Amino acid sequence: MVEIARLKADTDPGTVAKRLLQDGGVVVENVAGSNLLDRVTSDLRGPFDQQGHKFANDFNGYKTRRLGSILKISEAAADILAHPLVMEVADRVLKRHCVNYRIGSSTAIEILPGEKAQVLHRDDDFYPIRIPGVEFQISAMWALDDFTAENGATRVVPGSQDLRPINSITDDQITQAVMPRGSVLFYLGATVHAGGANRAAAPRKGLITTYSLGWLRQEENMYLSVPKSKADAYPDDVRRLLGYQGHGRNLGVYPGDPDGYWFDA
Repeated sequence: MVEIARLKADTDPGTVAKRLLQDGGVVVENVAGSNLLDRVTSDLRGPFDQQGHKFANDFNGYKTRRLGSILKISEAAADILAHPLVMEVADRVLKRHCVNYRIGSSTAIEILPGEKAQVLHRDDDFYPIRIPGVEFQISAMWALDDFTAENGATRVVPGSQDLRPINSITDDQITQAVMPRGSVLFYLGATVHAGGANRAAAPRKGLITTYSLGWLRQEENMYLSVPKSKADAYPDDVRRLLGYQGHGRNLGVYPGDPDGYWFDA
């Protein structure tokens, strides 16, 4: 079995980004502290129980709870979505092909005992084109619980950003992102991955956020899913991640653009 690289929290972000581009995925262990994780999981608990079942289907699973619009639900989650390590890695991977990037989607996932393994897939496949050498997005999956082989740790196929057909992938090419609570799995939008089967007695929770090139349509419409009043209460860097900035002088401009880009400027 091919293993995924596991790096320490104090690893230079440039090294993390290099390994991500090389292997398609990398784990950085013990990045977030327990206090932050406790605040986020506390915010998610009620919504998980009340509405987490609404995303159930053949792809997401029927024993998995999911939540979108995370910044509407948890203000504490902003410290994860805009974590300095994530921003440093995203800068190095995405800004090679854009002026800035945005949150494409942010989803909390709780895999319950008895859930089957999710089908292998690529997140970038919902975009209708490919551009050789350009990654449309990266993902950061945070472990809100310990991720183990038994409780559904994310399955990853290192090197699969080479766009080999998914149906050609064999079991010995699949590994799991086993990692302690507070760790983060980075993977490319073209990397094949999936949720694992939960054969344990307890659920496992994760928070996955994608960061997409600033000239792409976001998967989740953040302007509608996160109320403007709540978006305005976040710091500037978080508002920008939600999409409240133009991409240069010609894409997404509006009179309140923080960089002053407007047609009569």
